[in-house]
Amino acid sequence: MPARTGQEYLEGLRQRRREIWLNGEQVDDVVSHPALANCAHTLARLYDMQHDPATRDALTYLSPDTGKREGTSFIIPRRVEDLVRRRTMVKTWADATCGMMGRTPDYLNINLMSFAVRPDYFAQNDPRFGDNVVHYYEYVRDHDLCLTHTLVNPQVDRSRQVTELDPYIGLGVVQERPTGLIVRGARMLATLAPFADELAVFPSTFRMEGQDAGKYALCFALPLDTSGLRFLCRESFHYGKSTYDHPFGARFDEMDAVVVFDDVLVPWERVFLYNNVDLCNRLFPDTGAITHLMHQFVTRYVAKAEFVVGVACQLATSIAIDGFLHVQEKLGEMINYTELMRACLRASEADAMGATNGVVVPASEPLSTARTMFPTLYPRMVEILQLLGAGGYMMTPSEYDLAGPRRADIERYFQGAQAPAPERIQLFRLAWDIVGSAFGSRQVLYERYFSGDPVRLTAGRYLTYAKAPLLERVCDFLRQTA
Repeated sequence: MPARTGQEYLEGLRQRRREIWLNGEQVDDVVSHPALANCAHTLARLYDMQHDPATRDALTYLSPDTGKREGTSFIIPRRVEDLVRRRTMVKTWADATCGMMGRTPDYLNINLMSFAVRPDYFAQNDPRFGDNVVHYYEYVRDHDLCLTHTLVNPQVDRSRQVTELDPYIGLGVVQERPTGLIVRGARMLATLAPFADELAVFPSTFRMEGQDAGKYALCFALPLDTSGLRFLCRESFHYGKSTYDHPFGARFDEMDAVVVFDDVLVPWERVFLYNNVDLCNRLFPDTGAITHLMHQFVTRYVAKAEFVVGVACQLATSIAIDGFLHVQEKLGEMINYTELMRACLRASEADAMGATNGVVVPASEPLSTARTMFPTLYPRMVEILQLLGAGGYMMTPSEYDLAGPRRADIERYFQGAQAPAPERIQLFRLAWDIVGSAFGSRQVLYERYFSGDPVRLTAGRYLTYAKAPLLERVCDFLRQTA
């Protein structure tokens, strides 16, 4: 199957029933469920863009392996031009969702590619595992599947290792069988779970210790309809309101879930790593996966920052505050953040390096800079947007009010200096979905922890940065002045 259409994607969700729980009830059909249907159709529109003449060439490529058009996010970058092509694909989808969906399918497609080009890494654990990861990448690519994934054990007691908790709170192996592994426990945070075809379970980024650590060292993948898998969703941020009132929440709530594994069988052909703590801990840096992933999500950062800057500028113009110096300074600050992300992204491509396996890898230093700064920059951009709209957010009527008997009052008192009331209200409703709604609050929290613990990541920049040349320069200067 080449790149899927939206209808093929939705039909796949209907055909493969999975155990999804939301608000204490099991969801029978994700595609028609009132809290989930809009996001499912948003994803379907992304798949349809693969066949739109205006975007097809950016979103797909002619695979040398299959001779078919497949998603560009699966491309193995052999040249810098391939990185640019992939970035164009990611940006096209990110722009379509204003950067507000962090787990569109391209994210894990790129992740799988970075694993598949390093079968030797997985074969260190077991020769079968190297073959498994290549075959799985090809399977997902050739069927254009949508994946969710989990990395983290439940937050039961953060002061202890998973090996020190009650057995099988964190996901672990219960038994080895000739057919595969029996696993039990739970994992979080499976973003996009109700809308995915497959679940990828990757190692936690925290180093495990203890006698039983090996049984928690896992990397595998399963279809979502596998027996014994349950997905417990948080509450939906789509409240059944129109896209006028909640333009983001009504379209882009990609949902997060805890995954429960109730003695689930993982066939050996779906296992990529097992019972090797060291290989699990080094998986993302040593395969180059983290660098390829940073290239994807920094591209999304650019799309998101651009859109938020656009909203801020439009809002300032609509109520005529854009002439004030302190407002211009705040808007300039947001523009600087956006251009910083863009510069890091482009620098990673300009300084890209070839790997021993013939795969071009973006330069990691500029991407790591963006990765560790955006968790601070995005909340600041939201804060500025809050300050610009101020009390106007509190007193913005709904679409129902605008259509009600007091429309004349609303049109008079909610107009803007540069916009009639309906346009000003719609703009403020959009901004509210960034700065104050449940959807917007989740976005701030999500960006803070999207790529891991921001304190640990930023400290890691100091610990791993190539400081020796800088220190030598200081010493040389001191020797010259002695």
